[in-house]
Amino acid sequence: MENIPPIIDFPVPPPGTMGPPAEFAALRAHCPVARVRMDLGATAWYVTRYQDVRELVADPRLIRPTINDWPDRSAGAEPGLITMAELDGPRHTALRRAVAEAFGAGAIRGRVPRIRGIADDLLARLRGDGEPGGDLVAGFTDPFPLLVLCDLVGIPPEERDRFLPVIEEGLSTMVTPAEADRTADLLRDYLAGLIARKRREPGRDVLSHLIGEWQAGRLSYEDLVVFGLSMLTVGFGTSAMFLANSVYALLTTPGKYARLRDDRDLLPTAVEELLRFVPLMNNFVILVATEDISLHGHTIAKDDAVLPVLAAANRDETVFTTSDGLDLGRPVNPHLAFGRGPHNCLGAHLARAQLTVGLGALLDAFPSLSLVDGQEPRWDDEAPNRTPLTLPVGW
Repeated sequence: MENIPPIIDFPVPPPGTMGPPAEFAALRAHCPVARVRMDLGATAWYVTRYQDVRELVADPRLIRPTINDWPDRSAGAEPGLITMAELDGPRHTALRRAVAEAFGAGAIRGRVPRIRGIADDLLARLRGDGEPGGDLVAGFTDPFPLLVLCDLVGIPPEERDRFLPVIEEGLSTMVTPAEADRTADLLRDYLAGLIARKRREPGRDVLSHLIGEWQAGRLSYEDLVVFGLSMLTVGFGTSAMFLANSVYALLTTPGKYARLRDDRDLLPTAVEELLRFVPLMNNFVILVATEDISLHGHTIAKDDAVLPVLAAANRDETVFTTSDGLDLGRPVNPHLAFGRGPHNCLGAHLARAQLTVGLGALLDAFPSLSLVDGQEPRWDDEAPNRTPLTLPVGW
């Protein structure tokens, strides 16, 4: 008879930290395929070793479920909140193809001056307040990725008060299908109006390009909405978290901020190391098996949920030397921050550019940046992905 591992509580980082959870090392060593309790009464297979995670995220037998498909497949309703991550087959291929050039390495490289301009403007405004310090999250790490994405996609940044509160309310925690549908309805209404305006007055942006693809019959109207929902719900939030956590890691690891400031040739490898080191993607990748899968003597049954834990894989000591250390010059770094396979992160090149340009601008603007003594960053300890809500800094 198969040895079924016991169900454990979901690993979470200690309060007031970005993590990673203390259980990762022990799970990799002794229980690489565990069962964990999830929200909404569900359980999932929790996989922590690098090689296993690397294979699972690209395994065609595992698919990304919509909120109506998991954990309760009996809901029956069409999902209202669906992003590119949940698309499969020809629709996914067509939409990825339509946006591939705009999000490709060459196009993003060409946008670097615009990205740098956005960063410089925000930092000049922050410095121009006349104060010796401030909150770097509110002043820079939150608005910077949002403004960059709005500029690329064609979302008017001055309208962020219309969609940001909806996103924050509907996606801050694991929500029910009804709550997700309400969020989706509000965001769909906003996107319908934006698409209508872009049809009348197209711009040189991705959404205007996709509208042309729709009018030419190569995409459906729903494909436009799915792209818009993807950008609004995950397009900038993850980059903002990575940037805030990266700055926090540099400022709290002795000598790292100064070393990067004084040796800019380190920036490319430092960015890759920060993408590996920041333990952000702790439970974002939820997959569902379409058939039985054998792993380390266990059977992941059809319809079971699987969590390949990217953050745990990126700390695997059999792959990364001094895996819990921040090595800004790490020469070999096959991290999995952007996933792998057909659903690898569409915005990987944009995310790298934002982190590279954002850190470079920050080092130039505030070469003596430091956390303020006696003012600890505020964290949302209820969120599975930990990022500072405030970063009180002096310059």
